[in-house]
Amino acid sequence: MNFISHIVGDSNFVRLKGLGFENLHLKLESCNPAGSIKMKTAIGLIDAYAERRLIHKDTVLIESSSGNLGVALAMICAERGYRFCCVVDPNTNLHNIKMMEAFGAQIVIVTERDDNDGYLGTRIRYIRDTVARDPRYLWLNQYSNPANARTHELTTARSIHIAFPALDYLVVGAGTTGTLMGCVQYFRKHSPRTKIIAVDSTGSVTFGQAPGKRFIPGLGSSQMPPIFRANHLHKQQVVDERATVAMCRWLAKSNGVLAGGSTGTVVAGLAAPSLGIPKDAVVVAISPDAGERYLETIYNDEWVMQKFGRAELAALSSQPISRYLKNYVHTFEGEALNV
Repeated sequence: MNFISHIVGDSNFVRLKGLGFENLHLKLESCNPAGSIKMKTAIGLIDAYAERRLIHKDTVLIESSSGNLGVALAMICAERGYRFCCVVDPNTNLHNIKMMEAFGAQIVIVTERDDNDGYLGTRIRYIRDTVARDPRYLWLNQYSNPANARTHELTTARSIHIAFPALDYLVVGAGTTGTLMGCVQYFRKHSPRTKIIAVDSTGSVTFGQAPGKRFIPGLGSSQMPPIFRANHLHKQQVVDERATVAMCRWLAKSNGVLAGGSTGTVVAGLAAPSLGIPKDAVVVAISPDAGERYLETIYNDEWVMQKFGRAELAALSSQPISRYLKNYVHTFEGEALNV
């Protein structure tokens, strides 16, 4: 008998057209019941503690999330009868919050920005204080837990290699970097010829950039992910959120793919001409999420105008996607910080 956590779609690939590549494929993680790649992360994190018998009757699992992991954790906790508290921030969209609440999760919203103008530091500080104050709370800690990367090494990366044994390039977004590091670990062992490209948002500190304000949840971090290592990456792409919005809208209208913010960022990063991927290369990009949860933000003209201005909104309907790939995506040339 299958429970909800047993239904993980890990072999859904679609070919993308219109970007000039002959063999560009998108791995659709939104086919999972939780709607994103974070379902696998959630299962891996919870199993790591359950196998060590650290989850008890009175335990309250707690985690920081910008949205997708929180939804996945709430779903799995509901299935298994665990209590769950998710710490979110004002960038978390209302749809995700309502989904978590539907699964019975407790929601805490922090509103104070951290020293890098994000919310991650504030969310983590809240969790540390809560765990120190109340021993019932158990922090899953996606940022430092080895189970995060290990899960994607055993599932996501392996499924890609099975489907594309002669893969030239794999393009992965950098959030907590669990998916990214899991893929690096797997392909180093099983297909070292495959070049891995990491993609992040402008304003994220992961690659060593200066911190900045971001509006789209998913990729990016205002704190250095403890598990991130840049040593075995081929390239690191940085994408302005204006290119993310443009690519999401372009994918919907040109390929019928309603992409989430992380997906738009990843595809914009790989398609930039400055990256120089050969047009005949076999390329897979991981699509972490779908766009339903972004209908009131990325796909909403009023939101775009509020965040980026009237001129940028007008450009979305009048300018080709190539404009955004040329002007708002660049290869990070600095030395990434390895901590």
